[in-house]
Amino acid sequence: MKRYGRYILRQLLGPFIVITLGLTAVVWLTQSLRFVDLIVNKGLSVQTFLHLTLLLLPSFLSVIAPVALFCAVLFTYNRLMRDSELISFSATGLSPRQLAAPALLLAGVVACVSYSMTLYFIPVSYRDFKERQFTIRSDYSGILLQEGVFTTLFDDVTVYVRARESDGELLGILIHDSRIPQEPITMMAERGSFVETESGPRFIMINGNRQQIDKEAGRLSLLYFDSYTLDLGAVTADPKGRWRAPRERFLPELLNPSDDPDDQNNRGKLWAEAHQRLASPLYSFALVAIALAALLSGQFDRRGQWRRLLGAVVAACVFEAVGLGLVSVTAKFPPLTVLIYLNVVVTIGGGLFVMMRRPWRRATRLSHPAGSG
Repeated sequence: MKRYGRYILRQLLGPFIVITLGLTAVVWLTQSLRFVDLIVNKGLSVQTFLHLTLLLLPSFLSVIAPVALFCAVLFTYNRLMRDSELISFSATGLSPRQLAAPALLLAGVVACVSYSMTLYFIPVSYRDFKERQFTIRSDYSGILLQEGVFTTLFDDVTVYVRARESDGELLGILIHDSRIPQEPITMMAERGSFVETESGPRFIMINGNRQQIDKEAGRLSLLYFDSYTLDLGAVTADPKGRWRAPRERFLPELLNPSDDPDDQNNRGKLWAEAHQRLASPLYSFALVAIALAALLSGQFDRRGQWRRLLGAVVAACVFEAVGLGLVSVTAKFPPLTVLIYLNVVVTIGGGLFVMMRRPWRRATRLSHPAGSG
């Protein structure tokens, strides 16, 4: 790359990195707020919280990086124009295509990084995130049970715990089990704990009683016990055996769904996710083409430059909105998948055509001030 290209590329890198980090921090913070309640009220450790939120970063970066590059190109090329640096480059005979080359090169790098995210890091991290989230939600003793609160563990089973010791022992336990409507059961115990076994979690209660009502006979049976075990294995699922969402799957799994009924019922969503992953990294080229078309086409006019910037932002928003809409449409009508790629190709081609269709130059009224010869 020639010296002018390296210079423009250096000017682009700084804003791109700063904007990427800023947007990532903002998005990460907003997404992290979903887990604050698990820390404050349900005892989730800070280490687990950080691990969960960091697993979401690849999903953010694949979307943020093209947008950050678009903002960096607008900022950098507009500043170079206002400082008359691009005008000097143009006066030496450089064409818009040559001036745009550094931005397109950086777009290629961003696209390659985005492909690594969409094809590998996103399914790996999101799969780990969903499994950990599933495990946390199934951790009744550590997460769901709160002192002095009636908690529904699952359908028709409610638990109340008066206090929880630092070693995990539960005090003042009440359980109401109405899974069999005709014979609801209420259990009370002085203390107890959750125990993980090979067949699933069990709730062990010490020194209590079990009350069962037979509504048909109108009779109450009361049983006092020194120790009683409630098996929860039948109502907790194995995270490995659950249906995996499209974002958790690798590209071959998305393009070739299994014969599982859930896969077949969601075949359109799987296909849409696959083609979105293949097309979304190219958004970096499309957004850069929009920015370059706005700044390197036609004449440079300081007083009208804001209109170009506003037009580029509006065009980028329309492009992103159309892309999101097409993913939803193709999930329902898979034959329209080609529209996802057509949106990208038309935007790239249109942007580059507008940029190169006529020589870029400074407006005459600015290069020849009034009163000059």
